[in-house]
Amino acid sequence: MMTIRRLCLTLLLACASAAQGETLRCGSQLVSVGDRSFEVEQKCGEPAFRDLTGYTLGAYQRREMKIEEWIYGPSNGMLTILTFEGNRLTRIERRRGR
Repeated sequence: MMTIRRLCLTLLLACASAAQGETLRCGSQLVSVGDRSFEVEQKCGEPAFRDLTGYTLGAYQRREMKIEEWIYGPSNGMLTILTFEGNRLTRIERRRGR
């Protein structure tokens, strides 16, 4: 019985951390995966760094899309890295600053 309870708790924590990675709070606004780059810039302001990391082909469309990373922070020792593909936010990650 105790192992089932531990397994459920572990799965619950894993789901909570995955859901948390899908949104970012900028002041009183929320930014989510799928938002456009201009929406993110309106809500979060200008990033500290903006890097063009490459290009990719669209999955369903035959067109090339640029891949950009925007870095915000450090805030409380954490950097926030936003990845955009074709002006759409595709990933939000947080890392401890060095």
